[in-house]
Amino acid sequence: MAGRVFDLLLPPDCLACHQPVDRAGLLCADCFRSMRFIADPCCARCGQPFAASAPGGAGRVCAPCLDTPPPWRSGRAALSYDEWSRPLILRLKYADRTDLAPLLARHMVRAGRDLLCEADLLVPVPLHRGRLFRRRYNQAGLLAAAIGRIAHLSVLPDALVRVRKTPALARLGAGARQEILQGAIAVRPSRRDALAGRQIVLIDDVMTTGATLGACARAVLAAGAASVDVLVAARAPDPARTDANGWRASVG
Repeated sequence: MAGRVFDLLLPPDCLACHQPVDRAGLLCADCFRSMRFIADPCCARCGQPFAASAPGGAGRVCAPCLDTPPPWRSGRAALSYDEWSRPLILRLKYADRTDLAPLLARHMVRAGRDLLCEADLLVPVPLHRGRLFRRRYNQAGLLAAAIGRIAHLSVLPDALVRVRKTPALARLGAGARQEILQGAIAVRPSRRDALAGRQIVLIDDVMTTGATLGACARAVLAAGAASVDVLVAARAPDPARTDANGWRASVG
């Protein structure tokens, strides 16, 4: 009843375009139709969608992941990182739109259902303490917390730490990112026992080359985790990687 009264006083609007909707926390029909959900066929290792079921073969693994397997077991993404999802995620990341985390988390749970069924623990990709101080929150941590509530999974928000500040990676290729991130992410010593022998799902907002997720996965595995999977809100194509058939794919 309190919710209905609140909706009368402040009618709920679409999280993306602010058009009226039935309930708070939803998208309007037009915005929902604009979302490009990632579903099969997609690469089982990095979540990159295939143009058809033929690429990747029976194992559903893209050519770059076959050439350079990522350090995690499986990867999934809810959305393609495009002109519609990009502003939504950037608002969560930089504009204090923390109300977008539950919306994205619901779609991440749908996309990563198989991973979450086997998971023991969710671990968000960390921010450096200086960036966290300026932003006041870690968007990956908010997504992990929301997924944990939906999927009834435990979250260890401080399992990983960025021990060294790194520059912005957006304009860099996979090789440069991996070099910069070498040794930049580590497991917090007090959390090593909590990770040992557990099946971990790493959570982040966007995967492009997967260098950051790879650094996190290697750190978690080195701490004794039984397995690592990755789940992200959106999957961006790596423009540096294009196969002979012309479809873009990433190393994960």
